[in-house]
Amino acid sequence: MTTILEFGPFRLDTDAGILFHGAEPTPLGQRAVALLALLVRRAGAPVSKEALIEAAWPAQAIEDSNLTVQMAAVRRILKDLTGDARWIETLPRRGYRYVGPAVAAPHSDRVAAASEAPTLTLPDRPSVAVLPFANLSGDAEQDYFADGMVDDIVTGLSRINWLFVIARNSTFIYKGRAVDVKEVGRELGVRYVLEGSVRKTGAWVRITGQLIDASTGVHVWAERYDRRSEDIFALQDEIALSVVGAIAPSVRRAEIKRVKRKRPDSLDAYDLVLRAQPDVDSGMPEQVTQALALLERSIALEPAYALAHGNAAMCHHCLFLRAGLQEVNRAASIRHARSAVIHGQDDALALTLAGFSIGMDGHDRPAAFTALESCTRHQPIICADLHSRQRHARMGRRS
Repeated sequence: MTTILEFGPFRLDTDAGILFHGAEPTPLGQRAVALLALLVRRAGAPVSKEALIEAAWPAQAIEDSNLTVQMAAVRRILKDLTGDARWIETLPRRGYRYVGPAVAAPHSDRVAAASEAPTLTLPDRPSVAVLPFANLSGDAEQDYFADGMVDDIVTGLSRINWLFVIARNSTFIYKGRAVDVKEVGRELGVRYVLEGSVRKTGAWVRITGQLIDASTGVHVWAERYDRRSEDIFALQDEIALSVVGAIAPSVRRAEIKRVKRKRPDSLDAYDLVLRAQPDVDSGMPEQVTQALALLERSIALEPAYALAHGNAAMCHHCLFLRAGLQEVNRAASIRHARSAVIHGQDDALALTLAGFSIGMDGHDRPAAFTALESCTRHQPIICADLHSRQRHARMGRRS
């Protein structure tokens, strides 16, 4: 095992348990150094909380809060000494990942560390990694455009609160490499991988993108964009917006198909909402009644789940209009809508459904407009997609 690990302006002596900044030792304690050493050895790979705890507190039973405190100390030292906070990425509910400068360690050590990395379970939300786009222009100066495109797409996808999006620093290690998408999915712990390319010829730019289910290798979405390149930054914004707008509903459809293949008794709160979604969108009393049963199970598992409340509100609204104008359904629609607003301030889908129910069933237009305006402000792409989906569902019912 390598004794000295060098990365950026730091040198870490694993035997002595000391982190040096240049020639000066830092005040980082030995437990924090042990955590940093494990993360640096596995640079770019997820490291589980269990592995980190075992490294710093071998054979001891401790609370996760101890790990949190030590990780905060590591981050504080790295930031204070460099002015840069982007060294260690948190993977919610799973662990951490080193995403700082390249580590100067023998290749054999890196291979050994990679083989020791644990296989992590996928997050309980759909997860996406956006790989660096390939520059096919034959002009290295066009790399900035391809990299900027990835930055904008990652930023756009990160605004969708039901998506877990891998930070760009973690995917940059794949730049310029031919990769196996399934292997990328395993290494990054994601279900979906977006890859693409940019080719500039004269005044024209061609951008291609494809979204792949890394667990199966199946293409979920693919598109090609041919545009003139007079204003390269406006073009970058336009394509990124279009890609994000197309990916979000594509992922949701893929997730619904995935859930339908799972055993019914294995569903969690999120999967129950996905399974209910087609019946909610149908607008037919018999189907929304079936959806309500799933949504009530979801809410029982996660009472503050805004999207479950928003869909339940729509179900009761449908039953109120189409199953006898029962006051109990109108009241339930308003109750669930208000819960969706309370718990879903950053959830555009939940806010849209809540605003509709509050306006139609509660006749509270100011509250309805507030919810809808918040939806548009937070996630205009997803909000527009939902409005379109509901409009098509209503047209289908009339035909």
